[in-house]
Amino acid sequence: MNTPPPPHTSARLTRVAALVSAVCLLVAGCSVLGASDDGSDADPVGGPGGGMKVALITHGGKGDAFWDLVRRGAEAAAAKDGIDLTYASDSDAAAQAALVRDAVGDKVDGIAVTLAKPAAMRGPIARAKAAGIPVVGLNSGIDAWRPAGLLEYFGQDESVAGQAVGDKLDEVRAKHALCVVHERGNVALEARCAGVRKTFDGDTDNLYVDGSDMNAVTATIASRLRQDSSIDEVVTLGAQYGLSAVEAVEQAGSRAKVATFDLNKDLVKAVRGGDVQFAVDQQPYLQGYLAVDALWLYRTNGNVSGGGTAPVLTGPAFVTRSNVSAVARFAAAGTR
Repeated sequence: MNTPPPPHTSARLTRVAALVSAVCLLVAGCSVLGASDDGSDADPVGGPGGGMKVALITHGGKGDAFWDLVRRGAEAAAAKDGIDLTYASDSDAAAQAALVRDAVGDKVDGIAVTLAKPAAMRGPIARAKAAGIPVVGLNSGIDAWRPAGLLEYFGQDESVAGQAVGDKLDEVRAKHALCVVHERGNVALEARCAGVRKTFDGDTDNLYVDGSDMNAVTATIASRLRQDSSIDEVVTLGAQYGLSAVEAVEQAGSRAKVATFDLNKDLVKAVRGGDVQFAVDQQPYLQGYLAVDALWLYRTNGNVSGGGTAPVLTGPAFVTRSNVSAVARFAAAGTR
């Protein structure tokens, strides 16, 4: 005769059965919750240990602190995304093109490149595309990135920035500006000075200097100021050249004011102290960060900023004595 178990025994057996079922479900579900047996659910490329390789290749010259900011931004993005990042630069266009070809030969997963001299980059970029390597642009070449076939672009519209500086010079009632170009043939620098000339009501002269020799830069600016006392504004196209211009004004005994494109911690001090009227910040750290992060997003999620047709602008923004405190601590940390 089958005698039913007492009520408390039945309840205990029910709880045990439920526990066993839960354990079985948990074990059976391990391939769903974690990695599958065949490894198909491993971490995505670009995540920790993903192994995605990216090359950042710029036209930056040795000793130019601007490119340190670009590189730091790129390294921050690479660290976040688990990317193996390599950085290389050369101010010589042919040498920069060779660096791009080397990256293609190394079979990287993405390339971020500047287009200071776009014609030199066409062949290497075409080679990268033929190899299935996505390429994004940053900093220089806002008018050239789409014709070159780049996926995205991150930077400042240099013509617009130059025009904004021209308007600013009108506001401070300048009459004669000297626009100092530290690298011949660099399309971004030429666009800046052309923009100034377009909107500035006064006279604008270009002065070409050897940007690799800071002593020569200072001496050349000072000489020009001695020759023409009507120059009341010196506009430089990089932070370190702005500081050279301050020294040149002093050497020449000129009353000219100094304004500059770009920013670093020493330039921040000069703005705060009144030696430099204003700086145009294009946020180089952000350019490096966005360019590298964009390649990761494209590979892991198919994202294309700007839809592949519009650039992502990182400037211009004016840093003056009235607002310099807002960026000073970031500049001191080496990120602005």
